[in-house]
Amino acid sequence: MTTTAREFHLASRPQGTPGPEHFRLVQRELPDPQPGQVLVRNEVLSVDPYMRGRMNDVKSYVPPFALDAPLEGGAVGTVIASGSDAVPVGASVLHMGGWRDYALIPAKHATVVDTKLAAAAQYLGALGTTGLTAWGGLLFAAEFKAGDTVFVSGAAGAVGSLVGQIARLKGAARVIGSAGGPQKARALTERFGYDAAIDYRAGDVRGQLAAAAPDGIDVYFDNVGGEHLEAAIGAARLHARIAMCGAIAQYNSAEPTPAPRNLALAIGKRLTLRGFIVMDYQPRFAEFAAEMAPWLASGQIEAAETVVDGLEKTPDAFLSLFTGGNTGKMLIKL
Repeated sequence: MTTTAREFHLASRPQGTPGPEHFRLVQRELPDPQPGQVLVRNEVLSVDPYMRGRMNDVKSYVPPFALDAPLEGGAVGTVIASGSDAVPVGASVLHMGGWRDYALIPAKHATVVDTKLAAAAQYLGALGTTGLTAWGGLLFAAEFKAGDTVFVSGAAGAVGSLVGQIARLKGAARVIGSAGGPQKARALTERFGYDAAIDYRAGDVRGQLAAAAPDGIDVYFDNVGGEHLEAAIGAARLHARIAMCGAIAQYNSAEPTPAPRNLALAIGKRLTLRGFIVMDYQPRFAEFAAEMAPWLASGQIEAAETVVDGLEKTPDAFLSLFTGGNTGKMLIKL
């Protein structure tokens, strides 16, 4: 018996900002799983800014998406047919066969999760790679310590909203976040426990940061790059640490961006700028989960989500990441 599946393919590689024309919704028939395979009916999909980089045909830490082939991304679903004793029918699984409603995948690439302990969406967000990125990047890439003044860009996003909350729980002296627009700026202080918020759309990020942190910053968690990174370097104290997680301001740029123009300050200030990817901290996942799960259960951390309904809306949800369409994790519910 076959299963009719719908899946999004990459129709062409974008130059600059992608649009709907770069995605194609394809229908195909999936066979029953062979030994070692499982067929999953997806229920929740994740879209993330890093996917933009995979649309380019360039060498990176993950291979580019192939043209005219299914896009990939995090998903949680239910196994409806199985060729594996280890992953039985009825199990809820976390896997990378997103951007589609049904996925036929190797059983070894499906992680069984308990949706009675935590909602499926949390395994894509705060209890998954999003949370691990925030936790590992802050504590290890940025070498955070209690008493630090922390600045986070993209602070209302999936990772950023968690970074600020973790910093607060870990004893930061002051936590400052940047987000786009007055509503998101208010969310930083009212929902996520930031001490001060910068609305970058109001302009003068450097001036706003100087006002929010007149004595400087010890840690900058960078999700944006460009002007924000330049402002952080300017505000950095001696021996400050910068964790370079992402540069969403540059992902759609057709030309190289000039900022930061003050990088030479890193010499005299003896700054540490450290890039990282979430896989660096995968060996620490159990340690991360042991901290994050109680925080979530007790309400000490809010795992914010923006949920869009329907597989057809997946490209729109992805594109909205670059125009501020999400607070917290962007998810698609099927």
